[in-house]
Amino acid sequence: MKSTFNNYPEIREAVRALCAQFTDEYHRKIDEDKAYPEEFVDALTGAGWLAAMIPEEFGGSGLGLAEASVVMEEINRSGGNSGACHGQMYNMSTLLRNGSQAQKEFYLPKIASGEWRLQSMAVTEPTTGTDTTKIRTTAVKKGDRYVINGQKVWISRVQHSDWMILLARTTPLAEVKKKSEGMSIFMVNIKEAMQSGMVVQPIANMVNHETNELFFENLEIPEENLIGEEGKGFRYILDGLNAERTLIAAECIGDGYWFMDRATHYVKEREVFGRPIGQNQGVQFPLAESFIEIEAANLMRFRACELFDQGQACGAEANMAKYLAAKASWEAANHCLQFHGGFGFANEYDIERKFRETRLYQVAPISTNLILSYVAEHLLDLPRSF
Repeated sequence: MKSTFNNYPEIREAVRALCAQFTDEYHRKIDEDKAYPEEFVDALTGAGWLAAMIPEEFGGSGLGLAEASVVMEEINRSGGNSGACHGQMYNMSTLLRNGSQAQKEFYLPKIASGEWRLQSMAVTEPTTGTDTTKIRTTAVKKGDRYVINGQKVWISRVQHSDWMILLARTTPLAEVKKKSEGMSIFMVNIKEAMQSGMVVQPIANMVNHETNELFFENLEIPEENLIGEEGKGFRYILDGLNAERTLIAAECIGDGYWFMDRATHYVKEREVFGRPIGQNQGVQFPLAESFIEIEAANLMRFRACELFDQGQACGAEANMAKYLAAKASWEAANHCLQFHGGFGFANEYDIERKFRETRLYQVAPISTNLILSYVAEHLLDLPRSF
């Protein structure tokens, strides 16, 4: 299968070579054991790929979101799951764009070297979901510290990270002029927090995706861990969310190509009634349609990357890229499973594993319906529906 996209060939070749060291059997065993791919993430870190967006002055490669997205795409296209490590890429954007020079000098070199991992972002809460402005977790200033109380849910990679970005209310909702004001973001030392006011409760789920519920009770954070100005955290966090949605679009594109590779290879070899099933238009047309949709999603992905890397607004493009890519990968997954028949359900073919992994992105990090609502309101100028 030939994609019309072969930009950044050196990055693609290097990431593919690294991923080739981790076979289907490796990823299958990790999934079966519900384990974390430590060796794989360490290899990516050691090769510098997870520090792609960190400026060279802090030990990174100084690349943009476009290059970072290609790394994520190639991981998924190789049969891996970027969900184990993508947090470090998009969390970096919040810190890079809004942290002080002192904070960058403190955090970034150790993150770039792999001494520290910044894999977690704590935004979502059980009672608010996507309605971020209604979060109830509070951060109250007391002397030179902030005291955190509240609860978060679906916070991933906490158990395999050193630092976490936390969004909390520093001014009650009733006291702000705009509901997006009064929230602030903080860097949280996870190991220290777990010993002094933060409880981590794992959530078992259908994908091998380490995610958790967090409970905060009088957790104290030094004031120097505040990123940017107090009360402007919602605006700051959007940098990370736009990067997240664009990177996940790239991951879905990688998944889509993986499903297409597996499906097209199989239907050319599998013979029924004396002919390869790939000769049947009932097989050809769905696969051709999926390929077209993946390629189209790719265009929107790189448009979102272009705007992000230029420092321009890219909320609409990031959302649309995520929508198109998640839809395309899910349809490709269904076709791949269908055309493999019973073999698609066998663990050894890896299709059922990747099928579960790519299904997640219909829901997270933002559901497809919320993206449609965003487009209707912000691009079509229709009345807000909620």
